[in-house]
Order: sequence, then C-alpha cells, then structure tokens
Amino acid sequence: MKGLSGKTVLVTGGGGAIGGAICRRFAEEGAKLLVADKVRAGAETVASEVKGRALVFDIADYQAANRALGDVGVDILVNNAGWDRFQNFVDMQPEDWEALIAVNLRGPLNMHRLILPQMLARAGKGKAAGRIINISSDAARVGSSGEAVYSACKGGIISFSKTLAREVARKGITVNVVCPGPTDTPILRGFLGEGEAGQKVYDALVRAIPMKRVGQPDDIPGIVAFLASDEAAFITGQVISVSGGLTMAG
Repeated sequence: MKGLSGKTVLVTGGGGAIGGAICRRFAEEGAKLLVADKVRAGAETVASEVKGRALVFDIADYQAANRALGDVGVDILVNNAGWDRFQNFVDMQPEDWEALIAVNLRGPLNMHRLILPQMLARAGKGKAAGRIINISSDAARVGSSGEAVYSACKGGIISFSKTLAREVARKGITVNVVCPGPTDTPILRGFLGEGEAGQKVYDALVRAIPMKRVGQPDDIPGIVAFLASDEAAFITGQVISVSGGLTMAG
C-alpha cells in the first residue's frame, strides 16, 4: 500500500495474537516496527520476527510508558492492547472494573497523549503528520453479555476517536477505529471454556456469523494497514467492523 514503506509504526499489545499479525502486515509493507507489550517474551518474539524493536511497558502506567518511549519518533500509532474478563456486571467489584478501565481506556488515552504532540509538531512541514488506528470491539457497537465494562471502555474509545479526529483533522492527522467481531484469540478461548460445553458455544457462534466462521487474527491487519496508508488519507473519524457480517452497524 502507498506510503507505508519506511514509516515507524508503534503497535501496543504487539506480542499478542492480533497485535503480532498487525506487526507482520506492516513489516511486509517495509515499515519499521516498535512492538510494545507488557509481556517481555511476546514483545521480543514478535520484534525478532519482524526485525523491529521491542518496548516492554504497561500502557496503563503513564510514567512507565513515557520512560519506555523516550524520544522515539512514531508515524503510525496502533492502539491494539486490550484485556477482558467475562462476568455479569452485578457480580463485579470495583477493583474488577478498575483493572478493565486501566487497560482498555486509560492505557490508550496515555498513548495518545504521549504520541500525538510529536505528530502535531510535524504538521505543516511537508510530511504526513500521522495516522492513528484504534482497535475497539463490536461489543462497543452492539453490546455483549458478560462484557459490560469492557464494552463501555471500547465505546469510550470510539467516541474519543471521533472527537480527536475532528480536533486534529486540519493538521493532517487521521484517527480511525477498527472493531473486530469474535476472533479466535486466547481471550475468546478462555471465555468459551474447554471441552464439549465450550465447543457447543463455539459452534453456535459460528452458526450466527453469516460467513460461518469466527475471525482469525490475520483478518484484522489488512484494514489497519489500509487506514494507515496514503490511500486512506481522506478517511478519518470512521468505525469499521471486521466480523464476518455478524454485525452490520450503520
């Protein structure tokens, strides 16, 4: 895709299933990868694979993130890191939802605050100022039982992204959102559980999806790379689902 070769891309949660797939896609386009993850093994494994640099920190810790990033320049920010626990809201305690808010809402806010100023500083200097792609979830668009707080955080990311897109559009910075539907990751597998009961839930999910399969991590990176490319230079503030047709939000 146009405009990705040589660009520096920071992917949070880059050591995970979807994050690793996103990193590999950008590497195919000749981009330089900064693979950020709080799990060192995952970050270093993916960074080695894509010939990038591993950054190990917790996005929910603003000061730790600031120290880890230092003075690295970032052209494209992909806020992919996320975490969930499946539990009905009435069964949750404040400490449960604080952990979800820290990773899924506060963490991305930290990353925007740390990276956006350098993008704004590049504005008007003859360069593409920056691209931001936030990974939300279809749980934010349509709701999902057992994911009330997670859905609230991801919905907040959608609203935040639209507002930020308006604030920075004149500076040549685009902000868009990708919402995966059910995707075959460790989080989904943990929700479904093991054995026959888990397989029955999985099969029912497949039947509900028009394309008759759950998403795979490799289904996500294409749209992310597109939104980061010069081919999407006139697209901002948009929310796109990757769900096999399970959700068709307007």
